[in-house]
Amino acid sequence: MHSSIYLLVLIVVPLAGALAAALVRKIEGMAYAVGVGTAIVEMALSLIVAFLYNPNVKNAQTFDFATRHVVSAPFGLAYDVSVDGISLLMVVLTALVLLLALLGSRDTRREAAFVGWLLALTSFTMASFVSHDVLEFFIFFELTLVPSYFIIAGWGGAQRAKAALKFFIYTFSGSAFLLIGILYVGFAHQHQTTGVLTFSYSALESTGMTHSTAVWLFIAFAIAFAVKSPIWPFHTWSPITYAEAPTGGSIELSALLAKLGSYGLLRFAVGLFPLALPTMRPIVLTLAVIGILYGSLIACATPDLKRLVAYSSVAQLGFITLGIMTGSKIAMVGAVLLMFNHGVITIGFFLIIGFIERRRGSYQIKDLTGLQGPAPVMAALFTIVMMASIGLPGLSGFVSEYLILIGTFGTHAWWGAIATTGVLAAAAYLLWAYQRVFHGRAEGANASITDLNAKERWVLVPVVVLILALGVFPKPVLDRITPSVQQLIHHVAPAGANK
Repeated sequence: MHSSIYLLVLIVVPLAGALAAALVRKIEGMAYAVGVGTAIVEMALSLIVAFLYNPNVKNAQTFDFATRHVVSAPFGLAYDVSVDGISLLMVVLTALVLLLALLGSRDTRREAAFVGWLLALTSFTMASFVSHDVLEFFIFFELTLVPSYFIIAGWGGAQRAKAALKFFIYTFSGSAFLLIGILYVGFAHQHQTTGVLTFSYSALESTGMTHSTAVWLFIAFAIAFAVKSPIWPFHTWSPITYAEAPTGGSIELSALLAKLGSYGLLRFAVGLFPLALPTMRPIVLTLAVIGILYGSLIACATPDLKRLVAYSSVAQLGFITLGIMTGSKIAMVGAVLLMFNHGVITIGFFLIIGFIERRRGSYQIKDLTGLQGPAPVMAALFTIVMMASIGLPGLSGFVSEYLILIGTFGTHAWWGAIATTGVLAAAAYLLWAYQRVFHGRAEGANASITDLNAKERWVLVPVVVLILALGVFPKPVLDRITPSVQQLIHHVAPAGANK
């Protein structure tokens, strides 16, 4: 297979799987089998791409598997895909999320439709991460709204309709600013050059603009990405949505779709508008730090486990945003690594919470006490995931947060010092939640809860392996991230972004 075909196959395979699931919907269990088979193929393809990826393709350019075909020259439409060290991790994470969401959170209610929407969401998310054309990115970025909405509204909790509508309106409204910004910079580039309309990322990088124009465009892009992440104060849709979504939906939203926002902020807002960074950096850094503190404080008072993970994610996305905006190579590398690590950790959290809900019919903390006694394996695995989220040395969360904080201290010490308190707060709210759920004497329904079965344990094995492996030996991953981050900094530095 020619290297340029791999990315197309990664996009098409889930759509083909969704169609196949629809065709076999009348055969009991067949749609689920098709979904799992498709997920395994997608996972294998993503690992092949990761293995074959060359971080130094040509002339220090780190984009590989590149292909571009113009679809409509007058409208600037093109199929333009590639991966670099930043998007490569997101490609692997996308495939991993699909596989573990299907294996660990099977929903037999209208199963063919549920599997189909998950596969369609994977296809659109994968296409977003590999898009090298800004308008193409926007199209797939928006298309992720459709399956997300139907997953939440069709299989969520009691307030699923409200949660789905709030998610859709927030994200769609934020994206309106993004579309305006994309069209503006595309037409500006057309006017400055040969008159050919293009939205290629490589072409738009060289678009000349004034400082004030760059600031307004950065704001337009950043609003859409801040809503998607979510970054405080654009986060208000996330707690109810994460809580009401089915387990598979919660995993997709928190572990994967939130990274679309962080990825977009790094790739497009920072990459295309470096002139805006001296003005916008203090503002976004401040929002990131507020998000870290706010998410941590609210998590301490949250009554259920799903919302606790939602607010914890607000804090973790604050760390990612902090790393992206510092201008430090070390912090940016840490931010990209945390995007992946947080995704893996969140998969673990929501899978275990889903297992608890399946047994107890509730994820309210007040209903859960003493689960460590009857379910010691569940408690042990929750402990590993929790400690990784806290940032215990030797686990994956520590490496990425350490890089972010070290890099931030080197360039913006005050923001770094305040952000450090978020690490302490995470230890407080996660350990307290663990104590209330797993410690004490199990009584009533809690006493008769069953431990994880063999299938559930095997589903969590990849999560635990990645947490341990990236905590002890992250070098292979860092070697792929660093050249791409270095290239991005080399681009923005002449505009004063790294001063």
